[in-house]
Amino acid sequence: MSTRRRPRSRRQKQVWAGVVAGLGLILLAAAIALYARRLEPRATPKEVPAGPVQNPPAQVNLPAPDLELTTLDGQPASLADYRGQVLIVNLWATWCPPCKAEMPDLKAYYEAHRDQGLTLVAINIQESAGQVRPFVEAYGLTFPVWLDPQGVSTMAFRTQGLPSTFVLDPEGNIRLIWYGRTSKELLEQYVTPMLGQ
Repeated sequence: MSTRRRPRSRRQKQVWAGVVAGLGLILLAAAIALYARRLEPRATPKEVPAGPVQNPPAQVNLPAPDLELTTLDGQPASLADYRGQVLIVNLWATWCPPCKAEMPDLKAYYEAHRDQGLTLVAINIQESAGQVRPFVEAYGLTFPVWLDPQGVSTMAFRTQGLPSTFVLDPEGNIRLIWYGRTSKELLEQYVTPMLGQ
């Protein structure tokens, strides 16, 4: 009887050794895969291609939030200060490719219509004045730029994506919302009819 049990015991040992070795190889492969993923360079965002922007706004009628922040120069600023005008509020960041792509259009639209009762406020999300100022200078932005280091604007306007653009009527109601990039052509089509009403 003892001679029969020994071969079975050896077989069992060999099976268990194979199982342990197999599990060890699987764990080693998983560890290598995880380590390799950590070493991969982060993907850089692709630039937004040129061409017409097909992104019509949502047309709404919602009360705008009461929002008080500071300007790029550290002065207090409030959305309530712009009651009586059509106000475009653009939430953006310097690292955001669609934000960069739409800035020249926002600037051109603002400069073409600021004498018609239009104001544009660009609210930078979670960056410092040191990060924002070179961007403003490089793009030659002429409209007010505010800083929102805590990101309270995204909560107030109930959005997470950048850029997001909100158009307020003179009574302080949100009438148009763009999630994603807008363009001068779209602004002309949807915002210009609100001017002078």
